[in-house]
Amino acid sequence: MGKVDQQELAEFAQEADVWFQENTPGDPGFMLPLSFLEVGSDQQFDFLRRWQRKVYEAGYLGAAWPAEYGGGGLEPEFQKAATEAMRRHRAPIMLNAIGLNWAGPLLLDMGAEEDKTKYLKNILSAEDIWCQGFSEPDNGSDLGNAQLKAVRDGDDYVLNGSKIWTTLGNYAKYMILLARTNLDAPNKYAGLSFFLAPMCVDGVETRPIRKISGEYGFTQTFFTDARIPADCLMGEEGQGWLIAMRTLEYERAVRGGQAGGYIMTPIDVASVIDLAKEMKRDGAPAIEDPVVRDRLVEFLIEGQALRLCDARGRIAPLVQDRPMALALSMKLMWSEFARRLTAFAVTLTGAHGGYYVGDPNAPARGLWTRSYLNSFAATIGGGTSEIQRNIIAEHVLGLPKG
Repeated sequence: MGKVDQQELAEFAQEADVWFQENTPGDPGFMLPLSFLEVGSDQQFDFLRRWQRKVYEAGYLGAAWPAEYGGGGLEPEFQKAATEAMRRHRAPIMLNAIGLNWAGPLLLDMGAEEDKTKYLKNILSAEDIWCQGFSEPDNGSDLGNAQLKAVRDGDDYVLNGSKIWTTLGNYAKYMILLARTNLDAPNKYAGLSFFLAPMCVDGVETRPIRKISGEYGFTQTFFTDARIPADCLMGEEGQGWLIAMRTLEYERAVRGGQAGGYIMTPIDVASVIDLAKEMKRDGAPAIEDPVVRDRLVEFLIEGQALRLCDARGRIAPLVQDRPMALALSMKLMWSEFARRLTAFAVTLTGAHGGYYVGDPNAPARGLWTRSYLNSFAATIGGGTSEIQRNIIAEHVLGLPKG
């Protein structure tokens, strides 16, 4: 990594701030998703796809990816400045989450040169949407027991089986897919392989899944004698578990290299404080209740601590005693924090928390109840909170399995 010219960085950050101030769209007249997990209509999808492409073409997405693959060729600090401007002006989310944050960094890290050239630029522009084919209906959190079959037949692999919780599956052109290529391997992990699989082939069907929030975004994907080219295999047969584990490091933000932007609308404590000023408790603003004030202070402290931990985790001398401790913990801590914060926000709305999106009596147009219901997705995706605690116990604390 080269040395960053601080004046150039400051100028770039100022330009990004002005650009997002001038270009961040206002209310489009329909409900925007809070995260990439809730894109459930063509209207939402088309809006967010156009927005990502506009941000990319302005130079504020993929700024730190290599220029030869469509990126900006800059140091990571430049992309961080652009993302901070995006967040400051509360811009819409980036749509192509799996491509920008999982598949893209994986390709840069482990991909063949022809795959980098083929896929990366279109990930940034949202021309090609990506999804993830890891979880299966019958295996829960036991990813290593994936059973979708991929059988070599000449120049193709023939796929049979099913994947679930396929975010954006009904819009995706490609899937990062974990499949079983060897039923006789010495252990379940050795029989897995990793594919960059096209979705637009015969035998691939997606069915939308409606969530507790009433929104869509997930699908179940069915493969029935679906044929994909053999060169979709990433690495060698039997290396699927290794590549999947590297992918999860990107998904859990243990490893850097993501394209930038954010894929979930940031909901901070300040917004909950504003809500507490608006809501009434015993005829007075809820924020005047000492118990409410105490809880809000606790959330402020915890939120600031998490931000500082996030920053500390990127400074090697500060984490040299346990280099992976914070990296492996942040996904768990942030997702559980968001769940508790949105739950508290719903309590502030009192009986009105029962009103949902579309009801004129819903506080903040139902934002907080919707946010709370959607917060559970982050505590499940990328490894459930229970699995994350196991990982921390085993890999940070050194506790035995079980």
